[in-house]
Amino acid sequence: MSDSLQKNRLRLKSILKGTAFIPFSFAWEWVYRIRRSLYEYGVLKKKIFKVPVISVGNVAFGGTGKTPTIVWLAEWLISHNLTPVVLTRGYKGQLENSSGLLKSGQKFRLNPFDYGDEPLMISNKMSRGAVIVGKKRSDNLLKYFSEVQPDVVLLDDGFQHLQIYRSFNIVLFDASMPLNLYKVAPLGYLREGLSSLKDADAIVISRADMVTPEKLQNLVSTISEHFHHRPPVAYTRYQPLGVFDVHDKYIFSIHELKGLKAIAVTAIASPDSFYRYLESFGVEIIEKMSFSDHYFFTPEDVNELLIKASQHSSIILCSEKDMVKMKRVSLDSRILFTKVKVDFISGESELIQGLSKVLHLDSAHS
Repeated sequence: MSDSLQKNRLRLKSILKGTAFIPFSFAWEWVYRIRRSLYEYGVLKKKIFKVPVISVGNVAFGGTGKTPTIVWLAEWLISHNLTPVVLTRGYKGQLENSSGLLKSGQKFRLNPFDYGDEPLMISNKMSRGAVIVGKKRSDNLLKYFSEVQPDVVLLDDGFQHLQIYRSFNIVLFDASMPLNLYKVAPLGYLREGLSSLKDADAIVISRADMVTPEKLQNLVSTISEHFHHRPPVAYTRYQPLGVFDVHDKYIFSIHELKGLKAIAVTAIASPDSFYRYLESFGVEIIEKMSFSDHYFFTPEDVNELLIKASQHSSIILCSEKDMVKMKRVSLDSRILFTKVKVDFISGESELIQGLSKVLHLDSAHS
């Protein structure tokens, strides 16, 4: 069989396979459309709280930068003397199916196996407020409301969590996700159709520095077709804060990683973006070890990493989210992590203006 004939057959097989998924994708999209409509027209009731609720979510599966954005929002609110409370699921934590409360400054009982990795990471960065963990978010907010007394509630991964009325919807997109994946599952990587963007009050495109201007423009063109109005669009990147050890001690600038040998290990939704990030600073990655998102590292996992590090005379590098769980297993000095924060390329003032309006802040001082 000729190469061209073989390629044509493989292409046809791929097309037929994709065609078989069309009914499932169509059904999936309409289930979400109908669900949104039921809440929109009051058939299904939303719970309304006495404080503004800001949702940070997305329409795609996987990581789009929600946690760093939540941290940025919490810090911005605190700088305006507001007390934020983050409402999050605590995915894969023991308290996911019940409830848990993490108050800022709390230095005991901080176990990621109980609360999940992201809630601990967020809580560690908050000088004020609290994080409420649990799948039944509206019930848990009611349970702890009088105790935490929030000025603002941040609903983590909340775009599809329609049971709670929100004052402002921030929807995130990962600029590095290929445009051909912008189809509803199982044809693509979307949780629901882009028609849901009619409910978006602001769009934030993360990792905007990792793609070409043409790719950014194509992404904006793709999603803007579904806007019912013109929400502000902000572009962000991750600003490196340095390399830290298991005790959260600053070791050196991320630029000093250039030429160093490292075993890169991560349990996040977008491992390739983490590897590309390290390589952009000249890290010589000896081996890439990817675990499932929110994976809890075992002593056996860490021992294997340390053995490999010894064999290659290298360090072990992970993300800040991974270190929350890694240091529960080992305090070895060879295990380091990179710390980053959200940095706006453009659109920050427009986003803040929208937030200030719903929070009744003086935009001149926001």
